[in-house]
Amino acid sequence: MAKHYSATESLAALGDPTRRAIFERVAARPSAVGDLARGLPVSRPAVSQHLKVLKEAGLVTETPEGTRRIYRLDPRGIAAMRDWLDAHWSGALQSFASFADEQFETKEEKPK
Repeated sequence: MAKHYSATESLAALGDPTRRAIFERVAARPSAVGDLARGLPVSRPAVSQHLKVLKEAGLVTETPEGTRRIYRLDPRGIAAMRDWLDAHWSGALQSFASFADEQFETKEEKPK
């Protein structure tokens, strides 16, 4: 069965600051758990748990390399978030344009 990529699950997974930091490290360079844990204020097992959540949310994949697993970004999960944001972007731009027009009209109506 094919994996379903949900933008809301992905965004929720990134709501945790430590998980977001791990995601950013993976985005910078595919890495093993030990490399990702280095410099973080959490243990390697905690990093593994965060990676599990990121994987379940469709944001990272793992590939075995010898005795290690290398984590990489999953472009399909990122595409789902991008699609979700793009779907809301035109509405946000229209709302901004309406607000700007109202501000301009209000300024024009004031007597000088």
